[in-house]
Amino acid sequence: MSPSTVAIISVVILVIFFLLRMPVAYVMAMVGFLGFAYMVSTESSLSILAKDFWSMFSSYSLTVIPMFVFMGTIAFYSGMSGRLYDAAYKFFGQLRGGLALATIVACAGFGAMCGSTNAAAAAMGRVTLPEMRRYKY
Repeated sequence: MSPSTVAIISVVILVIFFLLRMPVAYVMAMVGFLGFAYMVSTESSLSILAKDFWSMFSSYSLTVIPMFVFMGTIAFYSGMSGRLYDAAYKFFGQLRGGLALATIVACAGFGAMCGSTNAAAAAMGRVTLPEMRRYKY
């Protein structure tokens, strides 16, 4: 098959799996792996898969995220995040979309405290959902 035909078939497979509500990351990884294995070789695609996994898991920004999620959980159960959220809500709650603004300000405050925006986003996800449910958002 020509590369154009393989690309068209890959896009069709992507759309089918997306319509079946499969997770995007898994579908794209599977289709990319199979397409590369078909076009080049299975050996090369396994080598690239192993190299990509190693580079992803050994990157600093991804290795610290579990600890920051743990820190966010501790902040949630200690009440610190709730107080930070309440303070932001008192400033922005009366505005239209005030709870969304309070969420952004609380995330920015948490990011300033921990120093990593990626990790703060992961940690604040655990914190903001219960607080938003508390305000019936």
